[in-house]
Amino acid sequence: MGKAASEPTAWRTLEAIAADDLAVSRLFDAVAAAREQVWGLGATPPGWDDPTKAAYVDLDATLLTSHSDKAQAAGTYRGGFGFSPILAFLDRGDGRGEPLGLLLRPGNAGPNNVDDNADVLEQALAWLPPRPAGKPLVVRGDSAMATRGFVTYARAAGVKVSVSLPIGVHPRVQTAIRALHTHADAWTPAVRQDRSVRDGAHVAELTDVALDGWPDGLRIIVRREPLHPGAQQTLDDIDGHRFTAVLTDVAGDDIVALDADHRARAHIEDRIKDAKDTGLANLPCGDFDRNAAWAAVVMVALTLVCWTQTLLLDGELALARPPTLRYRLWHVAARVAHHARRTFIHLDADWPWAAALQQAFQRLFALPIPDG
Repeated sequence: MGKAASEPTAWRTLEAIAADDLAVSRLFDAVAAAREQVWGLGATPPGWDDPTKAAYVDLDATLLTSHSDKAQAAGTYRGGFGFSPILAFLDRGDGRGEPLGLLLRPGNAGPNNVDDNADVLEQALAWLPPRPAGKPLVVRGDSAMATRGFVTYARAAGVKVSVSLPIGVHPRVQTAIRALHTHADAWTPAVRQDRSVRDGAHVAELTDVALDGWPDGLRIIVRREPLHPGAQQTLDDIDGHRFTAVLTDVAGDDIVALDADHRARAHIEDRIKDAKDTGLANLPCGDFDRNAAWAAVVMVALTLVCWTQTLLLDGELALARPPTLRYRLWHVAARVAHHARRTFIHLDADWPWAAALQQAFQRLFALPIPDG
């Protein structure tokens, strides 16, 4: 375990990464190679080896505020100024999300840009270990991913889709929902993520509506639920109900489960917060390429956090967010001593998480050293 790099060394390294067009790709290729080895040590996502269970890759764009005039910073649709990166995470299903890709973009970049979304999905596919034959991989996204071009790209890449369909831009879907609303027997009670029934919420499938020019085999699953207290009713709401739709080509007769699986994509919001807490919120450079390199390094750091929690931590700490880990483990005061060619770390015995940190080090040193 070597010493941490000095601040000038860190900045020079970041500059070298930014100056090399292939450096970021090589960095993520190295992470992908490490991922295969780390998963082999026990960090494999639950259900990954089961070909009957789908794996989910979540894509989403976010906004980063720039407080100075940095290269390619631009106005955002929310009236701010900064950047709008797209991030990709593997939903591990165990409360963690594993970073798979990122594309830094100006703040005025459209969230529904087909090429940008396709580039991030391509990153995710390149850096995932091979999955069992026949195991479906599903990309989930909000309405920004519900474009014909992106769905066509995902289909060509052998990936299934589950994206939020904007009802307002598809009049035929609006008309079909209004007609379906009156048929009580067409609706099935919806469930929460824990599969308990969500009172007042229902799902149904539109079986007689097709989107012209879109790939074949797509299904539209509609969810209706009562307006939340204080919610403003819109023209698309009917009888005090709000309707949302999912466009998917995932097979299965259980539309309730398909709806619940899609809504689980909300986990990516927490992962994006984790990325911002790890350094993505404040891009430190005036140069765009350096900021892109910084963002890539942040995703690598967040990947290491995910693996650390999976292999070394238990209970609450295994699911804790970076600010909590920073306070309880990473910034703990200690005294390093050397004796008889051995290194000792003396922790405060009264620190509530000293035992957890000690156990984490013991588990780390007990892991086999990978070949190569």
